[in-house]
Amino acid sequence: MALLLALVTLALYWPATSFDFINYDDPTFVTANAHVQGGLSWEGVKWAFGLNGGDYWHPLTWLSLMLDASLFGQRAKGFHLTNVAFHAVNGVMLFLLLRMLTGALWRSVVVAALFALHPLRVESVAWVTERKDVLSGCFGLLALICYARYAERRMQNAECRMQNAESGSQQPTPPLTFHVSRFTFHVSPFYLLSLCFFFCGLMSKAMLVTWPFVMLLLDYWPLKRMQNAETGDPQPPSRFTFHVSRFTPHVSRFTFHVVPLLFEKIPFFVLSGISCVLTSLTEGGNPEMSGFVAEPALLRLQNALVAYARYLGKSFWPVNLAVPYMNPGHWSGLEVGGSMLLVVGAFIAVLWLGRRRPYLLVGWCWFWGTLIPVIGLTRGWGSFMADRFTYLPSIGLMILPVWGAYELIQGKAAGGVEREERQERGSVGHALARSTLHAPRFTLILLSVAGGAAVGLCAVVTRHQLGYWQDSETLFRHVIEATENNHVAYNNLAQAVLEDGQIDQALGLYLEAIRLKPDYAVAHNNLGVALDQKGQTDEAIRHFQEAIHYKPDYAAAYNNLGGDLNLKGQIDEGIGQLQAALRLRPDYADAHNNLGIALGLKGQIDQAIYQYQEALRLKPDHAEAHYNLGAALDHKGQTDEAIRHYQEALRLKPDAADVHSNLGIALGKRGQTDEAIRHYQEALRLKPGYAEAHNNLGIAFYQQGRKAEAIQQFQEALRLKPDYADARRNLDAVLAAKADSSPPPGLHPQR
Repeated sequence: MALLLALVTLALYWPATSFDFINYDDPTFVTANAHVQGGLSWEGVKWAFGLNGGDYWHPLTWLSLMLDASLFGQRAKGFHLTNVAFHAVNGVMLFLLLRMLTGALWRSVVVAALFALHPLRVESVAWVTERKDVLSGCFGLLALICYARYAERRMQNAECRMQNAESGSQQPTPPLTFHVSRFTFHVSPFYLLSLCFFFCGLMSKAMLVTWPFVMLLLDYWPLKRMQNAETGDPQPPSRFTFHVSRFTPHVSRFTFHVVPLLFEKIPFFVLSGISCVLTSLTEGGNPEMSGFVAEPALLRLQNALVAYARYLGKSFWPVNLAVPYMNPGHWSGLEVGGSMLLVVGAFIAVLWLGRRRPYLLVGWCWFWGTLIPVIGLTRGWGSFMADRFTYLPSIGLMILPVWGAYELIQGKAAGGVEREERQERGSVGHALARSTLHAPRFTLILLSVAGGAAVGLCAVVTRHQLGYWQDSETLFRHVIEATENNHVAYNNLAQAVLEDGQIDQALGLYLEAIRLKPDYAVAHNNLGVALDQKGQTDEAIRHFQEAIHYKPDYAAAYNNLGGDLNLKGQIDEGIGQLQAALRLRPDYADAHNNLGIALGLKGQIDQAIYQYQEALRLKPDHAEAHYNLGAALDHKGQTDEAIRHYQEALRLKPDAADVHSNLGIALGKRGQTDEAIRHYQEALRLKPGYAEAHNNLGIAFYQQGRKAEAIQQFQEALRLKPDYADARRNLDAVLAAKADSSPPPGLHPQR
């Protein structure tokens, strides 16, 4: 069953391995992240474990992405394959966990299959950025499996103690045992493994902070450690009661069963608290995210109620799935009232029915409780909910219909469905709860058909939803159709079409994003980039300034503004903007490169070279920085080093005409004229109207004695650029030399 579940999951999500990166957060996490692109290294490890401020503290997620970069380079296939593999493993582990806890084979299979194949999982699996979901899920499930094994040993030891007490024999105290009053905490390898995996899960995504409460839920059902116990009392408590007699409180047995369970989870709660502190220190550092918004407490409560209701709805009717969902800023009374009725009504029903059907209480509290960290009660996101947030909470929700359908068809109350039987060996499921009721054949067939139909329907919808994630344009066109007034979707769709060269369409989409949200700094910045490509520098500068006005710590906008000011000749102002960008983001390779250009324009070549070297240290595959460094070194006469950087720039970007032309100049200085001619001709093939390359090719031809061809190249350069002074001087010199047969003066190559 485990193998079959893994194969089906891999087959369903396999198309994702051919998908591209998405332009929403993937640049921040992978494609434009110098630390990740540098692969797994000691410097990368130190950065990952530091409070880098780029996103929440999840060092193991960073290390996982760095390892993928080392193994697969910049190819998206490897990153997607890792996500798919982790998700398949998680589905198998969930099946094994439920089988171990409950002893129910088919119900465990169905819950695990619904979890693995549900359409709400697509976002976590197909989006490389959400490696943190599948990685934290893996460690979280491992922690629960080890905790279940630890609980089994504890219950076996408690049963032995009760048997020994009845027989009057004395049992020696086991090693590594701490005695606190009636609460005994036994350190075991499985406990330590559970704690270790839990810590790894927190270092993958902080959402696991609720996991100690999940363990307490499992103690209630199906482990039943609260009812039975390890306190030496074989009788379960009759009621949750509190008696006051003669001013003396008598706390029921239930209290003495729960407190030791809380005590043993203190290390888990401590780790959760540390994770919360680290998260609060690093949250909100990514400007590409929709951002935190300050909202009144009442609105945050309304958002939470609506989000819970919509999570329930999308879990059972997964349509119009999107990323991100927009918070409209207000909710109608009907939406809030309906959501409150649904959520509160579900709570009341679960509490009423959960007395005899504990799986209802556990499943609902698992779903409701594990969503608390992302439900927006403490601080609200512009996106008030997300499909990925249901990755682990959905497990509890899936238990409800599967166990409920089984009991409903059996026509039994929870107390009569299963008869506990004790066995000396086997798993927790064998030791605690194995069903001994033999259902009629038609009932089993009905359950199988219903479960198979639900799983099959999920798989069909999931495959359809998966198709939207093949690239950014497909995804965000779908999001615009599935949601209303989604300014983030318009912005990201504009980025996608801009990369395809559709500048005018991108401009319209950016303007629509700004119309929907006038203070959307990211869209103002991106619109400025598009306007730069249209040559509208003044208008681009205005939008970069708007982006900085709305988001004063937006490093990318400072960088772009500085670059445009350099183009307009306002070098000192440009340098100031670029330095501001680097104060905000010292590891910003593009800003180092642009600052180098500005310093070079001021004649400060040594300082420019330092900035280019910093850009390459941070981003070794920065083609433009290699090119600029080569030009600066060539200017200083370090021709061999310049050639090396030009060649590296061409390796990274073979279609860069400027680099071909400059490499030709450097090779010409070394007397490699044939090689220089080849690069000039390649530059002209890539950029036929490149007047400077025609001029440089004319010089190379003249040096080879091909005067007629040289004259032709100079004339073509002047045809393309009539005011080209160097080409005019070169042509006049060659013509004069041809007339009187004297050698021409020095010709002028042009970078």
